[in-house]
Amino acid sequence: MWRSIGLATSALVSLTRFRSGSAVGRLGARPEHPLQLYEFEACPFCRKVREALSILDLDVIVLPCPKNGPRYRSETEIRGGKAQFPYLVDPNTGVERYESDAIVAYLFERYGATRPPPLLRRGPLNDLTALAANLWRPGRGAFYQSANPPSQLLELFGYEASAACRLVRERLCCLELPYTLRTAALGSATRAVLAERSGASSVPYLVDPNTDVALSRVGEILHYLDETYRARG
Repeated sequence: MWRSIGLATSALVSLTRFRSGSAVGRLGARPEHPLQLYEFEACPFCRKVREALSILDLDVIVLPCPKNGPRYRSETEIRGGKAQFPYLVDPNTGVERYESDAIVAYLFERYGATRPPPLLRRGPLNDLTALAANLWRPGRGAFYQSANPPSQLLELFGYEASAACRLVRERLCCLELPYTLRTAALGSATRAVLAERSGASSVPYLVDPNTDVALSRVGEILHYLDETYRARG
């Protein structure tokens, strides 16, 4: 029952944002190396950046920064001078940037072929819907839970507007588990890669190279993450 409620409220988050980040838009240049994003799931401004990444079909290394997290929050402060999120690092250009609107504008200018869609442009509709979406999942993906970090990055196939993927991202964030997000919104070329690897194009799909485990069911993924990485005692 609780998982059904979680999926329902997660779906309402996406509906509040008019399912922004559900499909790929017009693309520009492709980066040689994946971008890096310091963020946390419950941050409404981080959500806007993740939507842009899905629309632009960009893979990104996610470095989760939940409140009280011991690793990546301090790393952000060292790199940029303050623990503010989201924080984007583009190793292809050397650009490092705070502020969601500035990051979104940069991503579309560098890797898109058009301006950002209206919902991702600077303005009251952008901010108000991002803040309102948080009301459906208050505090989810915000606070650190003691965990043992993996030696290799996990890999998650998904996209921002997927209700099921959001539940997985929340858990990854709370456990402060870094991962490569392989964006696979509607129209993404990554869907063919996913189908070849998993036999289907449905998301979420989690791959853990530390244990050679690959899972596609939300409940199994959440249970696996807790059993494998959550600290005991």
